[in-house]
Amino acid sequence: MAKFKGAIVVDTERCKGCQLCIIACPQKVIAMAGKVNLHGYPYVEAANEEACVGCASCGIVCPDGCITVYRKKVEE
Repeated sequence: MAKFKGAIVVDTERCKGCQLCIIACPQKVIAMAGKVNLHGYPYVEAANEEACVGCASCGIVCPDGCITVYRKKVEE
């Protein structure tokens, strides 16, 4: 079975900090940033980027479409 390396990009200005992506992530990649965006909302960030497999669970559950997921096949 092929292995995949994933990466996420969070649009921090659109994020409202609902934390649904944190709950949905099976690899525990996402965490609250501890900062607020220009609108005053706390936002999430990729805290454990190396663990991301690109499953896209976070992007699917995000109600505001703030998360873009990238996947790359890793050769063994």
